[in-house]
Amino acid sequence: MKGKLDLKIKARELRKNGESIKEIKRKLRVSLSSVSVWVRDVELSKGQLKRLYLNKKTGNLKGSIIAAQNKIKQRKLITEKLKAEGSKEIGLLSKRDRFVVGISIYAGEGGKTDGDISFVNSDYKLINFMMNWFKDFCNVPMSKFRGSLYIHDDLNEVSAKKFWSKLTGIPLSQFTKSYIAKNNTKRLRNKKHENGIFRIKVCNTNLHRKIMGWVDGIFK
Repeated sequence: MKGKLDLKIKARELRKNGESIKEIKRKLRVSLSSVSVWVRDVELSKGQLKRLYLNKKTGNLKGSIIAAQNKIKQRKLITEKLKAEGSKEIGLLSKRDRFVVGISIYAGEGGKTDGDISFVNSDYKLINFMMNWFKDFCNVPMSKFRGSLYIHDDLNEVSAKKFWSKLTGIPLSQFTKSYIAKNNTKRLRNKKHENGIFRIKVCNTNLHRKIMGWVDGIFK
């Protein structure tokens, strides 16, 4: 009996090849609800949609394809609208807003070990925000920053290091050795971090203690 992960991987492969949910259910002998959850984020091309609806015994082919495409389009429009509304509600941040937001982000993702000022993330927007936060509110000079990379062995380490160096301004000469992880082909990852996961590091015990004091202040 195959494990659930193997079945999920196979289901997604079949869906990407244009198989219907019912066909996948029949081939893998699993429930319809399981297949629906496993493949719900797999987008089909217009040609694949056409082939699926051609297999239907009833219904209007053109109307079915248009309805499916309209549903996808509508979902994207709603997502974009909500994101735009959320961004507008935030508005421009004051200097104090940025200070407090940075403390909150550090509280969740920053290093907690005494003296270890570090921040790790794969999102370039967060890395960029925190680099500016360290410079603007912690007065860390560029010479004190160190960068390091966590990346899978099937991705381009050199290209990734150049990406993070350009984004943060940390010279490649201030990067420490990368951690190269072996890619596990059996593990399903919907999205690979093309540029890996980046770590900002600064060695300053007193500054770290002050940052942790800021964190305590937020939660008090």
